[in-house]
Formats: sequence, C-alpha cells, structure tokens
Amino acid sequence: MPPRRSHKKSRAGCRRCKVRKIKCDEIHPRCSNCTKHGVACDFEHPEVLAELQTSAASPGTPGSSVDFRSPVNHASARAATPLTRAPATPTLSSATPAGQRLLELKLMHHYTVMTCKTFTFTAPVTEDIWKITVPNLAFAGSQHLADAILAVAALHLRSMTPNDRELIRASHAYMAASLAEYSATLTRGIDNTNAETLFLTAALIAFQSTATRVFMKDELSLSTAGNTDGLQGRERGHTAGCYAIPFSWFHSFQGVKAIIAASWQYLRASPVVRQVIDSQVVLQLDFTSGPNTFFGHLLDGLDDELAAMAHPPPSRSGGNSSPPPPTPVADELITSTRQAYQHAVAVLNWAHKIPHKGAPLAFPATVSRRFIELLEERRPRALAILACFFALLKSMDAIWWLQGMARREVLGVVSLFNSDFFGPDAYRDWWPHLEWAMRIALYEHEGAERGEPIPADVWGADWYAEEEALERQGESNSYVRHIELLSQMVSPVHSVPEVPELATQMM
Repeated sequence: MPPRRSHKKSRAGCRRCKVRKIKCDEIHPRCSNCTKHGVACDFEHPEVLAELQTSAASPGTPGSSVDFRSPVNHASARAATPLTRAPATPTLSSATPAGQRLLELKLMHHYTVMTCKTFTFTAPVTEDIWKITVPNLAFAGSQHLADAILAVAALHLRSMTPNDRELIRASHAYMAASLAEYSATLTRGIDNTNAETLFLTAALIAFQSTATRVFMKDELSLSTAGNTDGLQGRERGHTAGCYAIPFSWFHSFQGVKAIIAASWQYLRASPVVRQVIDSQVVLQLDFTSGPNTFFGHLLDGLDDELAAMAHPPPSRSGGNSSPPPPTPVADELITSTRQAYQHAVAVLNWAHKIPHKGAPLAFPATVSRRFIELLEERRPRALAILACFFALLKSMDAIWWLQGMARREVLGVVSLFNSDFFGPDAYRDWWPHLEWAMRIALYEHEGAERGEPIPADVWGADWYAEEEALERQGESNSYVRHIELLSQMVSPVHSVPEVPELATQMM
C-alpha cells in the first residue's frame, strides 16, 4: 500500500466547510468552496456563523434542513441565509403602520408627481418649491411637515378611490400626527430654525382642511357637541340635521396668517417663503359701499341693524314683574361689527374680479375675527356674505379639492334661511342678496374643464379685463411689501398661534 501523501490540515476553515466535512482553503474574504457553490461564507459575513451554529444545534428547525452537500439546494440555502443583513429602514412617519413602508413611498411619489401641482395652479412659479424644496425640508428632520405631505397625498389618492379604507385611515392618521407635532413645536417656541417649516406646514393644514370637506358629513348639531342648553344651541343655530358652517376652514387659514405674524422676523429672510407669498395676488380693496360695487347690496340696512344692536328692545315678560332693562352694546363692538362687514364685502368685490387667480381663497384668511364671531352667531348678513364667498369658488370647480364645493355649500347656507331659526320672513327678506350666489352655484359651466371663464353676463364681470385693470393700479405692489407695511404698523405678535381642529367624521 503506497505511503499516504502529506497534507496540511485546515484548522481555521469556515463553518460551512466544516459542516460539509471538506477541506477549506481559508481564502478571505470568501473561501473557494463557498464561492463555487454560491453560498454565504462566514469569512465575509460573520453574522452567518451564529445562524449556522443555531441551525446545527436545532435539527428540527427549517435552517437545518438545508443540504450543504447538494448544489440543487443552493436557492434554499440563499433563502435561509441571505448574503446581506440590511438594517431595518426607519419609516418617515411614526403614523406609518409596521410593515407598510411602501405606503409611504407610494404617497410621497404621488405627492411629488401629482398632488403638489394641484395647489399651485394659480402660481406655477412655485411648483418646484412644493415639489422639491418642501420634501427636502421634511427629510431634513421636520416631522410635522413630512406628516402633512403624506396626509394631503393620501387625501388626493382617496379622491380617486373613495372607498379605499387604507387611504381613509392614512389621510386622518398622518394629519393627526402632523397636528400633534406642529402643536408641540409651537409650544416650544418659534425661532429661525423652524419658522420656515411651520409656515409650510400651516399652509398644508389649511389645504387639508379645505379638501377634507369633500369627504365629510356636516358637523353634527347640539346633541353631538354635548351641549344640553337648548337656548344656547338655538342661539348658535345648531339644530339636528342642519347645515353647519365649515369653521375649520377659517381656523386653519387664520392659522397661516398667525404664523406669518408671529414669525415674520424670521420668514422675511427665507427666499422660499418670500417666493410663495409673493406668488399670491395682492389685496387691492375698495371700501366704497353702495350700488357702485358688485356686492355693495350686502351692506344695505347695516345702519339700522347696528342701531338695533346698540339699543336692543326690552325683552317680553309673561309675569307681572317688570323685565330687566336691556344691556347696551359697547361702542367698540358696534364699530368692530361695522368694520368686519365692510372688510368682508370689500374682499368679495376684489375676489369677484379675478377669481381665476385664486383670489376667493384669500377670504377665509383675511376676514376679521369679529366676522367669524358673527358667523358663529348665525347673523343673516354674515351668512349672506358667506354664501357669496362660496359661490365665488365656482370659478375653480375643475380643481379636485374644490369640485362641487360651490353648489353644496351655497345650498347649505341658503337652507338656514328656510329654517325655523330665523323666522318665516327671513328667506323673503334676504333672497335678493342670495339670488346671485344661488344662480352661480347651480350654473352648469361646460367649459370649466378647459379652463374657460364663466361668461361675463352670468358672472357679472370680465375676469381678464378686470385683471388688467388691477395690474395697472398696483404695478409696484407685492404681497411681501404689503406684509412689511403691516408689520411696521402693529406691534410684534408673541402669542402662540392656535392649532386648528380638523373634523374627523367621514361621509
């Protein structure tokens, strides 16, 4: 028998070669045998060693069923022990359910490809800001901005597939997360590091609050709000089954204004914010009242109303005791009420001339706090003004988040005049002031999808002729300049802006 050939034993071979009882050439980072069979080598991936040891110690586990001696099982071997161990990628938002990171990618893709274009229709120059800059700011660590982006994208996708339960959950969950983080950031304070992203988030919240109305039921009445005081409920006009005003619009748009006021010292240095603001049409308000303005009729009888408000008639008493004397209203309240109505009508007159530039959307952001209070009190004059505002949205009916808004909201407001709350004469008395809003809301505009304006004889103004006239009047004006002037006239605002509460009841 010939002598046995001398050979070198392999004492530091890889685990796979030892399991297969073959000699390992100990080549790093991957031995020849593992390279030949296309499997992971613990020289290259040390973490594989622990897995192989576990498999060897537990013969009943799926990992031990891999036959390392057979090349037929290479696919199974690769499935059991992947070549790489990629770390778990964190989700962009804490509102993303575990295992649904693809949903985030889907929403972010949809936002950058489609959604961002739908709210820059009046200012195409800002498309790159909303498409590129805003997501980059979110990726840099602004959680409330990231959640707001995902929320509006989910809402846009939901408009295409209204019954998709995943998108319904996502649109609400991401906005709730955004509002929570937005509120926490405001509580910590506004500074030069967060003013820019807070402004952008506030703008997206306002957009979301408007678009959500398409999917919402009307706000519930007195009983849902937990208000058991029938008189108070009647005073606010909350009757079961009644139309309810979307106050979240006003609160969210007023929130954008509050953010600008509270942080203008920082925002004025942001080229992103300045371009977004300057892309908006500048308010050019004419406070002339009377028949010379289109909506001047909405102020008819205002003096008599304020006089009655200043000296209310004595209340009737059913007993023998004399009724308490009426409480006179402070002069300041009378003045603020007059100014609130005049300013709101002036905004309507301006927006009516250039609705195609997005001017009607300035209404909820620019009306005074006193006007919102008048709406909360369900004052007929305030509601008639509101109906005309909603009718102006007919000019943007082709946009998904405003589609059908004019018809639905105008009909809702007008229904309040038919309710028992205002009495039997309210509809007859106020119909001349509601007639234009109703006619526009019910108008079938066949050219809306093609971007054609509503005919001047129907609308009451030639949009493009009015636009040229306004441009000649304010060639040197800009919105940033307008804010600069206001900031010099008033003291800085140090209070924390109010966080809007968005309705969550779905249709």
